[in-house]
Amino acid sequence: MRILIAEDDVVSRRLVEATLTKWGYDVVVTTDGIQALDALCKPGAPSLAVLDWMMPGMDGAEVCRRARSQVTDRSLYIILLTAKDRKEDIVQGLTAGADDYIIKPFDRSELKARINVGERIIRLQSELSARVKELELALTNVKLLQGLLPICCYCKKIRNDQNYWQQVDSYIAEHSEAQFTHGICPECREKVVRPELEKLKLDAASTRD
Repeated sequence: MRILIAEDDVVSRRLVEATLTKWGYDVVVTTDGIQALDALCKPGAPSLAVLDWMMPGMDGAEVCRRARSQVTDRSLYIILLTAKDRKEDIVQGLTAGADDYIIKPFDRSELKARINVGERIIRLQSELSARVKELELALTNVKLLQGLLPICCYCKKIRNDQNYWQQVDSYIAEHSEAQFTHGICPECREKVVRPELEKLKLDAASTRD
């Protein structure tokens, strides 16, 4: 997985980069907020970012705000890594669009755990996005019956676009995703089936006589 880091302090930047690289991540390094925003908005940009707050050009909170408004076509998980440790700072950072907040000096096990959370969320969001696209594609392929259909008032056959009269069930099957299972309604049972059964009984009795 690729992770973007944005840190202007050389020592902190190298420490974070070395830590992430050791864990097997592909690290994209930026040194100020403007570079970070530009890198996050490019096609194929990393889906997870670790941003310092106090940076030249643009601070981390502003990067979060702008990234949220510009990156709308894919998942993006942002962690603010900063020495600002007041409760008000944490609230401000999360309100700006950060998903998580780690205070410097960071504990490596904590950073790893929070990155793991970010990976899980990105994976879930990506899977959900794929399912939504599949559903949208399926909906566009669904055939719909709409408009006026000529139907015979006696036999109830429908006239199709080729001026051919066909049974209702075959017409609907051709123009929708519906599948039919045949049965007999109570009214037809009384009007059609029962008389036919009685006739068969009478015919059988007369044959025996």
